[in-house]
Amino acid sequence: MPTPSLADLPVRRLTPRDLTLCADLSEDRGWPREEHKWGLLLSAGQGYGIDDPEGGLVAACTVTSYGTSFGAQEQPELAAIGMVLVAERHARKGVGRRLMREVLALLEGAPITLHATPNGRPLYEELGFKTIGRAEMVRGRFRATGPALTVPTRAATAEDLPALLRLDAEVFGPDRTHMVTRLPAFADQLRVAETPDGEIIGYAAAWPNMDTHVIGPLIARDTETAKSLVASLAAHSDRPLRTDIDVRHEELLTWIKSQGVESIAFNAVMTYGIPDLPGDWTRRFAPLTVAAG
Repeated sequence: MPTPSLADLPVRRLTPRDLTLCADLSEDRGWPREEHKWGLLLSAGQGYGIDDPEGGLVAACTVTSYGTSFGAQEQPELAAIGMVLVAERHARKGVGRRLMREVLALLEGAPITLHATPNGRPLYEELGFKTIGRAEMVRGRFRATGPALTVPTRAATAEDLPALLRLDAEVFGPDRTHMVTRLPAFADQLRVAETPDGEIIGYAAAWPNMDTHVIGPLIARDTETAKSLVASLAAHSDRPLRTDIDVRHEELLTWIKSQGVESIAFNAVMTYGIPDLPGDWTRRFAPLTVAAG
């Protein structure tokens, strides 16, 4: 029986049961397996993939939807595409383009965002995405130096959740309750910053990803608050830190690099169907993960 051509292989929904296949695909392309992150994206969002008749996945990606429910009748207020991967043996054959076109058709004109590597950016531009900004990935062992930070922080509690959701909606824009409520189980740390009278003015999580702790989301009233949250997370971590900071937050980037965390790469922040991201970028310092916007 002849092997089907790549053009004939159907795109299907992925589920959390496909986690190992997705991690295998990451490893095939030289990425970390990132099973913890895949687990979140496949449970809180949707995965799409193409099965290889010879085993494994030809390609995969995730879509994380925010705002209105993602279903047959309603489209999200914002959708984030991430983890776009094509198996090495099928690279440069138009598979990624085909998968992206299928996903764009499923989203039917909903506003979309993604973070693009330099290699992926030409494809997304061809599909109609526009670059609206950049994020700088930094990684390293944090060493606390310099003046003491002044904004009080503490571990978040269950009682903080309503306040976190209100703050997140102010800053991010579309509702992402389904992501924020997963943070206590997903992250190793979830901390809040507050004023002396108890008003929560920022929050951040540190979640395990291979040998690092990824800081995200990082939402804060101002740079000093963001620094205090990062430093408090670092003080309770025994791993290198990694995060992706909006390059407009120059002061935070300069400071974190002065603490031993080094620049690794830049990604383009891109949108489709909207001229800019909703919400308040001045208080949005880093995403939960670039794969989820």
